[in-house]
Amino acid sequence: MRPDDSDADRAEARSRSRWRAFAGVLREASYEVLPLPGTDDAVLAHVSREVPLTITTTEAKGLGPTLELAERLSRAGRTAAPHLVARLVRDGAHLDDIAARLREAGVEGVFVVGGDAREAVGPYPDALALLEALAERGHRFRHVGVGGYPEGHGTLGAQVMEEALARKAPHATHVITQLCFDPGATRTWAAETARRGIHLPVRVGLPGAVSRQKLVRISAGLGLGQSARFLLKQQGMFWRFFLPRGYHPGRLLRGLAPVLGQPGSTLQGAHFFTFNELQRTEAWRRSLIERLERR
Repeated sequence: MRPDDSDADRAEARSRSRWRAFAGVLREASYEVLPLPGTDDAVLAHVSREVPLTITTTEAKGLGPTLELAERLSRAGRTAAPHLVARLVRDGAHLDDIAARLREAGVEGVFVVGGDAREAVGPYPDALALLEALAERGHRFRHVGVGGYPEGHGTLGAQVMEEALARKAPHATHVITQLCFDPGATRTWAAETARRGIHLPVRVGLPGAVSRQKLVRISAGLGLGQSARFLLKQQGMFWRFFLPRGYHPGRLLRGLAPVLGQPGSTLQGAHFFTFNELQRTEAWRRSLIERLERR
């Protein structure tokens, strides 16, 4: 065998290994859903049982619909983690009640965020305060997610966010990043975070297979990432992502493929913001897994 044949074989083996890892990430992907009427039925009808779910909380609706949906889905045999928004928790008794409800329903995970409300209704102004309160009051969950911000935060500086993640990390089992349209920004952020000593596994937040109009409308309304808001102001970027042959989740994933699920990388998972387009997102995910496994 010529030396170049051996090199080609090794390159092909590396490529197969990378695509297998990529398929594995997609098989273990998680979905984010909104607590709207009919969400239960859509999840049960269209989403594979093994897909973990997180459930958004909005300031307008409060924690109630999120907790109720988490309870119903958990009792239906699904893995569902509600967003616990620190600024919406009134006091320790309220937190105890939330934890008791979730424990009784068999909910094993939560995703803890500070929230966007201007004023906290209780003594928990940010995610760290709520994480510390959960620990102090003896409320342990098997899975605890916290947020990561590859493009920064709309109102807080980069250094503030970096320090906050470092302080939250001991209380967490994983990080889920905010929705980001820039694979390069996500890869750079992950490398810098690891360099600072934070090695929690990261699930990369990505839009699911969502219609362009719905993605713009809901992303801007819910504040899920600076990219979506920026696109609304910059026509050139808008056309790039949201006209035919523009935005597609597969393109974002390909930009992450060299590191996603690879040894030595903290980027070990994918988390799809479905905006409740569950049938479409699930069909796309399964189709992509099949194509990757045939490589």
